[in-house]
Amino acid sequence: MGLIAILFFTLILRVNSNNHTCRMIGQSGFMEFSKEGDLILAGIFSISSTRKLKDNGYQALPDTYCTRMNDRELKFARIVMFAVEEINRDPQILPGVTLGYRLYNGCGSENLIRAAVEAVNSDEFKDCTGQIQALLGHSSSGVSKDINLILSSLSIPQVRQQHSTSVCRVVIVLFNMQLLQTEKLVLKNIKIDLRYTVICLSPQRQDSSLKSNPTPTPPTAQHVSYLSTCACLSNKKLFPTFFRTVPSDSFQIKALVQLMKHFDWRWVGIIYTVGSYSEEGTAQFVQAAKKEGICVEYHLPYSKTSRVKLRRVVKMLRVSTSKVVLLFVSLSYTKSFLSDVKKYNITGKQWIGSESWITQPDLASETTKHILQGAIGFALPRAPIPGLAEFLFSLKPLDFPDSTILKKIWERFFDCSFTPSNVTTMCTGREDLHTVSSDYTDVMYFRPENNVYMAVYVAAHALHSVLQCNNSSNPTTGKPCVTKTQVQPKMVLEHFKYVNFTTPNGIKVFFDESGDSATRYDMVNWQIQEDGSVEIVTIGQYDNLFPDGEKFKLKDDVKFVWGGNSPEVPRSLCKEPCPPGTRKAINKRKPLCCFDCFECPEGTISNQSDSLECLICPPEFWPSKKKDKCLPKPTEYLSYKDIMGALLTAFGCVGIFLSLLVSIIFLTHKETPIVKANNSELSFLLLFSLKLCFLCSLTFIGRPSDWSCMLRHTAFGITFVLCISCVLGKTIVVLMAFRATLPGSNVMKWFGPVQQKLSVLSFTLVQVLICILWLTTNPPFPKMNIMYYKDRIILECALGSAAGFWAVLGYVGVLALLCFILAFLARNLPDTFNEAKLITFSMLIFCSVWIAFIPAYVSSPGKFTVAVEIFAILASSFGMLTCIFAPKCYIIIFRPEQNTKKMLLGKIPTRTL
Repeated sequence: MGLIAILFFTLILRVNSNNHTCRMIGQSGFMEFSKEGDLILAGIFSISSTRKLKDNGYQALPDTYCTRMNDRELKFARIVMFAVEEINRDPQILPGVTLGYRLYNGCGSENLIRAAVEAVNSDEFKDCTGQIQALLGHSSSGVSKDINLILSSLSIPQVRQQHSTSVCRVVIVLFNMQLLQTEKLVLKNIKIDLRYTVICLSPQRQDSSLKSNPTPTPPTAQHVSYLSTCACLSNKKLFPTFFRTVPSDSFQIKALVQLMKHFDWRWVGIIYTVGSYSEEGTAQFVQAAKKEGICVEYHLPYSKTSRVKLRRVVKMLRVSTSKVVLLFVSLSYTKSFLSDVKKYNITGKQWIGSESWITQPDLASETTKHILQGAIGFALPRAPIPGLAEFLFSLKPLDFPDSTILKKIWERFFDCSFTPSNVTTMCTGREDLHTVSSDYTDVMYFRPENNVYMAVYVAAHALHSVLQCNNSSNPTTGKPCVTKTQVQPKMVLEHFKYVNFTTPNGIKVFFDESGDSATRYDMVNWQIQEDGSVEIVTIGQYDNLFPDGEKFKLKDDVKFVWGGNSPEVPRSLCKEPCPPGTRKAINKRKPLCCFDCFECPEGTISNQSDSLECLICPPEFWPSKKKDKCLPKPTEYLSYKDIMGALLTAFGCVGIFLSLLVSIIFLTHKETPIVKANNSELSFLLLFSLKLCFLCSLTFIGRPSDWSCMLRHTAFGITFVLCISCVLGKTIVVLMAFRATLPGSNVMKWFGPVQQKLSVLSFTLVQVLICILWLTTNPPFPKMNIMYYKDRIILECALGSAAGFWAVLGYVGVLALLCFILAFLARNLPDTFNEAKLITFSMLIFCSVWIAFIPAYVSSPGKFTVAVEIFAILASSFGMLTCIFAPKCYIIIFRPEQNTKKMLLGKIPTRTL
């Protein structure tokens, strides 16, 4: 701390209170090019770069020297000269006013800050009068940030004429970080910015002296940057005088996020460096990507000097699963990074570049082309600047004899020397720049050059607006008019906000409330040709002025080249999207993009990828096999096309055929004793009712409808009552016939043919009335049963009134039971005329079938319920047809000798059932 205090107070004491000058302690004289004019613009450039420190062994302050020349920064400085000359020739801008420039060169961030302070102080520091109206530069976000932190807070007082004894004492103390490090100072728990400190001293130590003098007006230099893209510089509270013609990184971040979202790159890696541009851009990207569902697998810092960080980056590039890597670093760091990783054979990555390096074809070499092939990024839009190429090539060192930097660059361009040398040839200063290949002579596309060009025009238009006068007031602000000698930087700042014009090459320029200009990018793609040349192809655009959804557009007629020579768009996902039919579940132990997929539960679907929940299908629908959509549930009913339906139909038809066949046999043999003896009229009526029974079974087959549902149950009930009534009539006839043989019996006259028909009709009418009552109150109706099966709908006939159904069925059962009892009582009749025995067997089968039908009907699912009912109808019908008519047909056809009256009236053996 002792050394710091000594330096601090020594610097303060060196300020003479009676001296009317502003002095910056330390190195000065950074101005490289200048041109006088009525109004002056200043520019800060890094034409010389890579600052080195030479240790003098603590005998003197360390010397600094620069080891490299930056051709691109020289081009930027020349564009300022070109634009100033073009403006001075234009009668529409600043008429009657000449625009001049002072261009400063600094090597290293400390010297660039010194150069900026030198620019805003005075003409060679002879007084405290501000000389420049705007400051252009720098291209680096970090340097621009440092310059603004000083200039936005540093007010240079303008002393009024009546106070000639006032003194301006501004001391800029720039602590050299490297110098302090050589002293091996250990600073603990002390928060001091060792890069710069601004100390403003009052003219007198007493506070009253400040009150006695009028408050000076502090003109502040406007800072217009053409390549500082850090979003942090948009903070007007910290940088109130900062404007830029290059888009903020916040817009580039939005464009990059939209690019990755468009190609569905949800799993990316980031490589960045220490510094405002890279660090803040990376932090912004991580936040913006997270909002769009894009996950960052890693974001690792790269350093030119740290081999540990390099190895960490290389290891991650090899083991990571993300295929897309965002290289968000400056141009110089990109060159170093490519040089370091080229020997590690990193392949299969889709590189995304920031605008700082994505349009620099000189990055490609024989060893780095495989890395850069297919690289994609957003670049500043290109636009021609008429006359600029000729102006750049017209540069001659003789035009700037005092510039040592220009001589060094010239010597490097042409491998010559301005001083006699035995090694190289002498430079004449008239060499042709067309033979040189460098960033300076690259005039094929103008991208960042347009931003420099626009920055000069912004300052010129702001000055033009300041000098406008309409009836003694400024038309923009309404304040009194000023002359060119009265222009103050603070006036220019006010007019910067209202700048709105179009440059001579057609670019629209204006600023928003943050000092940012309109945002436009070209989306470019690196395409390495077969001959090894690099072609940077524009494949799309991003324009923030367009509405949402239209900002990002790709060209349809341009061929894409992907990283790693992939023929298709690379896939970069931590987890493939959950397909339809599954749901996405967030895993708290993994990044958001590394989710789990689970199949939707039964009865639910998801019809979108990455669905967070499964949807329940409506009752009439069921999920498809993939569970990606709800399909109408298949309807199930007993159809004629089903095997079961076809078999039951066949059996029904066979029953009809057999009934018809028996009717034909009986009809052809109706005069035979066996037909006559068995009550032929009731037999034919029974055969007719059996045909109806077989036919009614067919009404149960097919799609249920209102009519079929009402028909099937009523037809079944009526036909079976008719059938059993006939059997019951035959049974009663048998009993009455044997009772009539007793002496004095007169029974048959009470149950003759008329009474038999009336009994059959009466029994049937009772069933008809039951059915009519059922149909009129609550008839059967078709119903879709969605409860029994989850995956299909059962089309069935609802009973309507269960009491009606069971009344119909119960009435049939009562008649059948009565018939069975009466037939059973006739079991002792003679064998030769014992039809009661056959009726007993038929009723036994009938009752057995329908007793078994009840539990089977209740427990059978779906169409099997109908099949059970049909089976019961067919079984009971076949039982009656077989038991009652089969023995008689057998005698008629195969034993005609037994079909005689003699056989029927023969001696009857005395045996019982």
